Amino acid sequence: MSDTDHEIDGIDQALALVSRTQPQPQPQPSPHPAVPAPAAEAPGPTDPEPAPEPLEEASAEPAAEAHPTSTPWPDARAAAALAGRTAPARPRRVPLEQALAQILAEPLEALTDLPSFDTSAMDGWAVAGPGPWSFHDGPGILAGRTAPDPLGDGEAVRIATGARIPAEATAVIRREHAHADETKQRLYAQREVIPGQDIRPRGQECRVGDHLLPAGSVVTPAVLGLAAAAGYDTLLTVPRPTVEVLVLGDELLTSGAPRDGMVRDALGPMLAPWLRALGAEVLDTRCLGDDPQALRKAVLGSEADVVVTTGGTAAGPVDHVHPFLDSVDAELLVDGVDVRPGHPMLLARLAPDAHLVGLPGNPLAAVSGLLTLAEPLLRALAHRPAPEPYRAPVRDDVPGHPVSTRLVPVTHRTDASGADHAVPLHYNGPAMLRGIAAADGLAVVPPGGACAGDVLEILDLPWAEGCFT
Repeated sequence: MSDTDHEIDGIDQALALVSRTQPQPQPQPSPHPAVPAPAAEAPGPTDPEPAPEPLEEASAEPAAEAHPTSTPWPDARAAAALAGRTAPARPRRVPLEQALAQILAEPLEALTDLPSFDTSAMDGWAVAGPGPWSFHDGPGILAGRTAPDPLGDGEAVRIATGARIPAEATAVIRREHAHADETKQRLYAQREVIPGQDIRPRGQECRVGDHLLPAGSVVTPAVLGLAAAAGYDTLLTVPRPTVEVLVLGDELLTSGAPRDGMVRDALGPMLAPWLRALGAEVLDTRCLGDDPQALRKAVLGSEADVVVTTGGTAAGPVDHVHPFLDSVDAELLVDGVDVRPGHPMLLARLAPDAHLVGLPGNPLAAVSGLLTLAEPLLRALAHRPAPEPYRAPVRDDVPGHPVSTRLVPVTHRTDASGADHAVPLHYNGPAMLRGIAAADGLAVVPPGGACAGDVLEILDLPWAEGCFT
């Protein structure tokens, strides 16, 4: 084996399971009935670093029973979606240039016929009756001009694409399909002329009042074009929900490398673009430390539809989220979820139109909370339809938690037979981001784990859909 065969870059480390074969038996039985993880290969003599650890063991989670207040993972997502659907809707009418990526709050109906008059589909000649035809010198009929004079039988006139068809015209002959004798001012067709050819008749695309798009449609660039063509200057839309991110923790640095017991804040830089990719308008990201009064002032003073906090959701001495929610009589809709990582996530209703999503402080656990609670809440607040569940077979065995769902980073790969599989990735502990950075989805692993070939639900990540271009 050459030296280059031993060289493994950062992504390959996270993708190390891609090259694994069958899982090896564990030397000691696990106290929980989990699927064993594949054994790690021994490092080569020139490896720059040891081979990656296997998938996080299911037994690493000490609890064998669900927390009494925890919500099953599917129910937590459903509760978050219900909270969004039952919040008061606040549609607003906005100019077209401000409506992109918002949701139509009413059906889009045509305000005019499209096209609104008979138009030429090509540059060429408008003709009336059979040829040959006589014509006069001049620029002809151009787009954007008033109604032209009618044509008499046997007459022709030059016409541009998009120009109004003169009354009594029977066809348009493309410029390259006709010969004009400029001396005799006679026009000859070089192929058969079919009545109505290359004429776009009025109302070909739609008539006034036609239903073009239903309420709930996403306003894409194409929708903006259709709305403008159909006569709209403004659209009634459901605005993107607004979010404010509050990063909690005295141990966090906002620049430089970790030092003196401090760690770098990974969530502040990550959450805002992720939330935007989920359809939110992020108003601000602030680092508050572990200050209960600062937390109270920030949440009560926020104008966002959703406040997202990171850390402080457990029951430690500096975990201030629960005490704050109790002090303001917030309604806890979800208080812990049977999912790993990310169990101590929460969702609270502060007011009929204001919610708080509490994410755990560990980075991958926060991602779990983002996709479990924030994504369905924001989608429902924006009146976006729920995507169809996507499922795929996993290529390898995946360890499971005894009683909780696991969310495991995966990447999609095609094997030699052309079959697509989701390949579980290393570095999937609650404090790790290396696996999710190389992933394009999260596999939803049921309690007890999954075997190679099992078909699991896959949560697609925004960058797998091109949302960061």
